Amino acid sequence: MQKKPQNDLFLRACLRQSTEYTPVWLMRQAGRYLPEYRHTRAQAGSFMGLATNPGYATEVTLQPLDRYSLDAAILFSDILTVPDAMGLGLGFAQGEGPKFEKVVRDEAAVAALQVPDMERLRYVFDAVRSIRHALNGRVPLIGFSGSPWTLACYMVEGGGSDDYRLVKSLMYSRPDLMHRILQVNALAVADYLNAQIDAGAQAVMVFDSWGGVLADGAFQTFSLSYTAMVLSKLKTQHEGQRIPRIVFTKGGGQWLHDMNTLDCEVLGLDWTTHLGQARAKVGGSVGGPGKALQGNIDPNVLFAPPAQIATEVRRVLDSFGKPHTDPHSSGPTHIFNLGHGISQFTPPEHVAALVETVHQHSRHMRQA
Repeated sequence: MQKKPQNDLFLRACLRQSTEYTPVWLMRQAGRYLPEYRHTRAQAGSFMGLATNPGYATEVTLQPLDRYSLDAAILFSDILTVPDAMGLGLGFAQGEGPKFEKVVRDEAAVAALQVPDMERLRYVFDAVRSIRHALNGRVPLIGFSGSPWTLACYMVEGGGSDDYRLVKSLMYSRPDLMHRILQVNALAVADYLNAQIDAGAQAVMVFDSWGGVLADGAFQTFSLSYTAMVLSKLKTQHEGQRIPRIVFTKGGGQWLHDMNTLDCEVLGLDWTTHLGQARAKVGGSVGGPGKALQGNIDPNVLFAPPAQIATEVRRVLDSFGKPHTDPHSSGPTHIFNLGHGISQFTPPEHVAALVETVHQHSRHMRQA
């Protein structure tokens, strides 16, 4: 059995247990804003060269932890590894986003889709094992995947999109084909996350990055229901430890009532949602059921001077309010994060101001 983290505040907050301060980690915290990351990527030769090499993936996962007192590590990988393993051919051109060689837009392509052999993703699981070993119990490791809907967007569009015209056209004109894609994706994502848990991931996160582009009704049918399918198949225990599950839907704040039904421990929120209002809706009370909340400062705050960053951090913490402090009971808890991924243009020293303020102000809130 692998050792429990020395700093387990993130895991405790996920499970709505009281913590001495609010834990913080950042989406895309291992990434292009760090000069050491860019150096390692240059050594690897390409993004996929970096992501498919467990040694490099371990190195870049740990880089932000060596700079900042973050309370969790997140696996360095990409949400599109699963469709790549399905044979769609993922590539990254320099300065551009991901592109697939093959797209899934017609009956033949949909019929050919299958849940991939997880051996094709062994490099991810090897990286998880390597990172857990290198962390040596410093902080917990988060594994992740894209949601079935978000993966489908990339698979149909062939890459990123401004208007989601192709995937929405398929969804509205041939919902039967869309449901088939999403069902295969849900089964694949569940297998993928369970394999990450087996390899040592101590929490797992589903990124529904594009759920918010859907209309009301379509979100529940084509995104939420398939995220729920994934969650229903995930392991909740490994080596005697609970494995928290986090769901982040960008643009999903208006559907908190629906998302509260998900079988997960944590809901991630973007910056358009007021944390206090979200807490009132889904955070629960001391001793009762509820969801832990994660988020949700605007990533662009990090371009302001450090004094203004500190002001905005305090505002976000205050908007959630004082977390519960009863060590013998569960209750409303908060994990500080960005409302989406950190920008590659972020000054690294500004991240230090954010992390320090989260820890300082959240300690003060608990003492007040």
